[in-house]
Amino acid sequence: MSFEIRKIVTTIEETRIEGGKAADKPVTMVGVAAIIKNPWHGRGFVEDLTPEVKESCSDLGALIVDYVSKYMGGAANIEAYGKAAVVGVDGEIEHASAVVHTLRFGNHYRNAVNAKSYLGFTNKRGGAGTSIQIPMMHKDDEGFRSHYITLEMSIEDAPAADEIVVCLGASDGGRVHPRIGNRYQDIQDLAAEEAQNQSK
Repeated sequence: MSFEIRKIVTTIEETRIEGGKAADKPVTMVGVAAIIKNPWHGRGFVEDLTPEVKESCSDLGALIVDYVSKYMGGAANIEAYGKAAVVGVDGEIEHASAVVHTLRFGNHYRNAVNAKSYLGFTNKRGGAGTSIQIPMMHKDDEGFRSHYITLEMSIEDAPAADEIVVCLGASDGGRVHPRIGNRYQDIQDLAAEEAQNQSK
């Protein structure tokens, strides 16, 4: 049996101007959140969370990926991706983690966008209307700082105390006007500086 889904919420954000300068191309970010009933709520400390993970996480991952792909105009348009989960105040952070930190959930997204990078993530506990941050990175290379980008959203009535909000985020580009380079350039620069210092 799949998770009980109360509703699905989608946030779409398009950035056209940053720092007073127009973008060469607007950057669109999409966040899709499924609000599910926490299957471990009210059961005390549950030692083994895997039965529910095995039974339901794959279906949920596939469903949310379908929504994200639709709103992005196809999975091929996704350059950066990430995930987040927020458990209600009567749940454990481990409950949120159990849903999203499994290949049964995440592989649907990785496969849909042919990704090489791992999915950036947040997992936390919060009440209705809490801020949800979905951190993203380039789907092919986590070293591209241009695609360290975060979508923030909130849902006025979720999560309830016995719910989990499960989110996937997508972007069709990196930050508008990225100017901080990438970690590979840092590696080269630091190595050159170290070599120069040793030669003195």
